[in-house]
Parts: sequence; C-alpha cells; structure tokens
Amino acid sequence: MNEMSRQSIVWEPSEELIKQSNLVAFMADHGIADYDTLMRRADEEPEWWWNAIAGRLRFMKPYEKIMDLSRGIEFPEWFVGGTTNIVENSLDRHRGTEVWKSPAVLGESEGGETRIWTYEELSAEVSRLAAGLQSLGVQPGEVVAIYMPNVNEAVAALLAVPKIGAVVMPLFSGFGVDAILARLTASEAVAVLTVDGATRRGQTAPMKEFADAAAIRAPSVRNIVCLRRTGYPVTMGEKDVDWEELCKGQPTDMPNAEMPAEAPALLVYTSGTSGQPKGTVHTHGGFPAKLTLDLGLMMDMKSSDRIIWFSDMGWLVGPLLAFGATLMGASFVIADGAPDYPDSTRMWRLIDDHRVTFLGVAPTLIRGFMHGAGIGNNDISSIRLVVSTGEPWTPDAWWWTFKNVLKSGGPIINYTGGTEIGGGILAGSVLRPMKACAFSGPVPGMGADIVDMDGHPVGPNNVGELVLRNPSIGLSRGLWKDNERFLDSYWRDIPGCWRQGDWAVQDEEGFWFVLGRSDDTLKIAGKRTGPSEIEALLTATGKVREAAAIGIPDEIKGESVVCVVVLDKDAVPGAAVEKELSDAVIAGLGYPYRPKFILTVADLPKTRNMKVMRRLVRAVCLGKPLGDTSSLVNPEALDVISEAAVQSGHMTKAEENL
Repeated sequence: MNEMSRQSIVWEPSEELIKQSNLVAFMADHGIADYDTLMRRADEEPEWWWNAIAGRLRFMKPYEKIMDLSRGIEFPEWFVGGTTNIVENSLDRHRGTEVWKSPAVLGESEGGETRIWTYEELSAEVSRLAAGLQSLGVQPGEVVAIYMPNVNEAVAALLAVPKIGAVVMPLFSGFGVDAILARLTASEAVAVLTVDGATRRGQTAPMKEFADAAAIRAPSVRNIVCLRRTGYPVTMGEKDVDWEELCKGQPTDMPNAEMPAEAPALLVYTSGTSGQPKGTVHTHGGFPAKLTLDLGLMMDMKSSDRIIWFSDMGWLVGPLLAFGATLMGASFVIADGAPDYPDSTRMWRLIDDHRVTFLGVAPTLIRGFMHGAGIGNNDISSIRLVVSTGEPWTPDAWWWTFKNVLKSGGPIINYTGGTEIGGGILAGSVLRPMKACAFSGPVPGMGADIVDMDGHPVGPNNVGELVLRNPSIGLSRGLWKDNERFLDSYWRDIPGCWRQGDWAVQDEEGFWFVLGRSDDTLKIAGKRTGPSEIEALLTATGKVREAAAIGIPDEIKGESVVCVVVLDKDAVPGAAVEKELSDAVIAGLGYPYRPKFILTVADLPKTRNMKVMRRLVRAVCLGKPLGDTSSLVNPEALDVISEAAVQSGHMTKAEENL
C-alpha cells in the first residue's frame, strides 16, 4: 500500500464554496442531485455526458450526433456533421458582454514593462495577424509553428493560426536547433512565428537565429515571421517577414474560418520512450469541450478569476491559457523570463500586483521557492485556489503550499493527464474533501481505472496501471500522420484500454494517488521527454557509440538527466568529453536538460532483440533492486555500470535523492 494513501482528510469545502461552484450550477441545470450521481451517469451514459459538455460551446452548424464509434473506441468521430472554430469559442462568444472590455492578457516583461490587452484588443491583434498569415498564402490544414517566449503576441499567434483554419504548433522557447528541426520536419510546417531574441535572467538570447538554423534544413518552411522586441540583431532574408509590417493595415474584425468540428486546430509534440517525438492532434471542437470540463467544472475557473500559471507557450499549459482561460472569459498573467528574477519572489509579487485569484503550479516550482526566498513580504491573500500539475507532489512541497500559500483555507486541485489527453484524467474538485498529494478521483466521463497488464482492476490499496476505458472528447485524434504508432503507444498494451503509462493507487476512501511513470519517459521539471531525443544528441557528437538517458530523483526539478554512454573507440574518456556531451544536450534541448552526471562504460544492458534496458540502468544508478534480469543477453554490463557509478562517487549522490 502506498504510504501517502494513509493520509487523513485535511480540508473540506465550505457550504458557501459549494453553493457558488460551477459544478453545482451545472448539476442543477441537469437535474443531478449530487456528485456521485454525476460521476456514475457520466460513465454510464457517455452520449448524454458529452452532449451536456458540448452544449456549452458555440457551433456554426449544429452537429447531428455527438459520438460515432463505428471505427472503434480508439478512433471515435465527434460532433458528426458539425462546424465551428476554436476562436469562435475563445474570443467571439464574448462580443457584446462585459467580458469584451475586460482584461484578457496581462503581460509583464522581465524588465517590468506591463502590457494589458482587453478581449477586444486581443481579438483585433489576432485578426490582423490571421489576415497577414492568409496574405502569405497559409492554407487551412497547413501547420504553422510558434517559437516564442511568454509575450502577449504569443497568445495572439496561438489564436490567429486556427482562426484561418491552419494548425498551430507551439514549440518550447528553450529548444535548441535539433529539437526545432525535428518538429518542423515531422509536421511539414510551412511557417514559423518567432522573435528576435528572448530575455531571461538579465541576458538576451537569440531565437530567430535558432529558427533560421532549423528552417534552412526544413524544406517545407516558406516563411519566418519575426517580431522585433529586444533589439537583438537578426538577419532578414527572402523568406523572412517583419511581424509589424505583416499586420499593418490588416482588418481588426476578420471572420473565423468555418471548420469541421473535428478538423485539427492544435498540434503539440510530446516525447515517448523511443523514436521521434509524437505529434498529438487536438481539434476545433474537442479541445474546447475538454477545457470546458476541466477548467470550467473541475477547476471552477470563472470569468472573475485572474490567473497566473508560470509555464512556457510550447507546453500544454500555454494552449490551456490561450484557448481555455479565454473560453472562460478570465484574465491571465503571462510573464517573460523566470519566476524568481529580477527579484527572488517575482511570481508572488505578480500575484500581489495583479490580485491573482487562481494559481497554477508544478511541484518543481514550489520546491524552488521552498529552498529559496519563499513568498517574501508579498500579499497573496487574493488566491482562492491552487491547481497543480506536471508531476507527483512530494509531501513536504504539498504541505508548504497548503500552509504558506493557502493558509490551510483553500483547496489544491491536483490535476494529471497530459498532452495526449488534451487535459486531465484525474483531478481534485471544490466539491470534494482533500488529502495531501491526492486526487479526489477521475474527471467525470473518462472511465479511469487502475488495472494489471491484463486489464483487470487491481482494487483499493494495490498499485497498478492508470488506464481509460471510455473514449474521451479531448483525446488526441491519433498521432500526426502515424496512427499505427498511436495504437502501439497507447492502445495495444492492455486490451480495450488506453494505457497512460503512470502507476496509480486508490485508497479505501476513494482518493487516488499517482506514483510516477511506469515507462522510460523522463519528466524534467515537469516536462515529459523521451530518452531517444537526448541519446540522439549524444551520438550526434561522433564521440558516443551507444547511450542510455535516464531520470533520477532531483529535489528541485523532480527528475534530472543522467547519461550512461559507451564512447566511440577514438574518444578519450574524461572531463573534456563529458563536458562536450553535456553541452550537446543543453544546445539541443535547453539548460534544464543538463545532465547531472555522465558515466562512461564499456557496454549497456540489452535484451536478446538488442533493446537497451533503461529501467535496469536507472535501477543500478540508484542502487535499487534490479528485479528480473533473465531477458538480458549481457547481464555482466550491470556490474560494470554499478562499479563505474560507485568509483565516480555518483552512486552515493543518487541515493541521497531517494
């Protein structure tokens, strides 16, 4: 039994909070007596449930049927015959309401410049950029990449691309050239929207320069649109377009393209345990429907909320805010740079300055403040709830947040799912009691369960695989141009179930806990990354023959990268080559991926079909039990890794993090 599941209930919602919640209003609208009835009906009557959720959206042409399962649970068709545009629901629904003149985006640069855009102003910026992209020949269904830091224009870009029916692909602003190129190539993107440079911790780093270096090797890219904001020198060639010039004179009220509700609107790449990054596909109807459920009902987001959720526009949180907070008519703060620079409590100061009511965090972020400056002298009493996602909590970080941020008086809405889910599988709720580090239960309608590898429920207090038994309106519509990989990645391991790849347990009182990944995927600072991306950077140096990238526990980031490598015969072991390899990883994926250490060994453990067993590499480096090693063709490699780890002193360092 998981020790966390022995926790007692530490918070219960007040009658006033329950009465004012979005969920209670929703249940009243549908004649549902209580939350347990809602959960049961959502799982047993999926067509009723998703019709109820979709009924909160706007459609240009009404759909004839909410769900068609004729192609199987893996490939349902939603909103049959219906048309819409995701921007219709995120922006245009607010025309003529009080929301239209209220703040949508409150952007602050690292230097302290604040720019506030109302919904009306955001809509005008989106319209001008959309018309500009259309003038460049961008067509419906083509992919446009967004490689930008957290600036107001990044929000406009995320909305402008699907407004004309094209597919927006956000990229992490810290990606190096190789990571950008892989995604441009796989998606066949036709344009990149970027900036001259990005400011972080007082330094300005190039962005267009990286986009140029990737785009020159991506033949599908026709244009690079550059926003001049930092003065960082850039080269403008024949493919390059100045952002301001592109938008000048364009209309502020361009209509939204009418799209089939199942047409792709958003392409977000996520990494698996092997192969290239996987392109998850979210649609004009499906993504806002899932956001309506997750943000509006589970997280209780309201138009009166002011939100801050420090993340990057290239991860799922960016689209959650750009499409979801706007869907709710809320205001959100985006801040360029770091949460603890130029002052060590910057995030808390922003909360104080803007009277933020809704705080999104990752446990990694909280651990940084716990071991740093804390909250400082900032008044954060405006916060009414905290939402946490990205990785499992450690109890010390959870309690620090509950006591110091919420003063033990508000809920932490624990939320887990992923890019492929389009949101969450499990969540807390303002209607349910709370235990430390726990989830109140599944998001309604998802059919979540905890099972063994044969698909049998494991029952309370037993650890198993987190799965979905029902189709969900928010799930990725396959993988971009690779549905076989979609089936292999999620549907074929456990019959009839979507396998999430997380270990989970449910206690006797119905609270759920997620214990971590059940596969080889790394989560660095809450961001899921496949080992193959890191290993490819290592081998590309020409100094590495084979590599295994693993994650080990890290007090601040949740996980740190460790690289165990077999050097090429001409490479000389030692500090110089280790630095070169470390620099290659940083250049390709960004500084958060800097290896905590690199071990040089003679061989890596492999199965008989020559698959590297990263699970065993990780176990050795952490001094954990190895379990079954009978499938290895070279079990002696484990002893070699163990000896190298002990001799280098890194075995002890890893064990201290357990």
